[in-house]
Amino acid sequence: MIKNKLIKVRKEKYTQENMAKILHMTQSQYQRREKGEIKISDEEWERMAKALDTTVEDIKEDDVPQSIINNYDNSSGSYYPHINNNYNIPEFLLKNMEEYIDHLKKQVEELKEEIKSLKS
Repeated sequence: MIKNKLIKVRKEKYTQENMAKILHMTQSQYQRREKGEIKISDEEWERMAKALDTTVEDIKEDDVPQSIINNYDNSSGSYYPHINNNYNIPEFLLKNMEEYIDHLKKQVEELKEEIKSLKS
């Protein structure tokens, strides 16, 4: 989730590069925190608030695990809320699950062949 409150306050005083230097990290690391790609620890929130001469409450937004997207269907005139869950899953887990899915697909095919041969 993009940290809009943090970005707004930070832009009044610093660039991402300046803020990153203050926090002893790279600009890329800081940018990923603003984008919500990396969780900001409580200690980091405190350091950011101090650097921006504000309170944590003024810059911190609650992380909401899901966002609601409302879609209006012009053809029927209906309003459909859709819930999108966004999760960051490590690449190795995705690869492992893809391999497992492939394995299961092969098993399904083998079982179909076995059923076919038993029927004949």
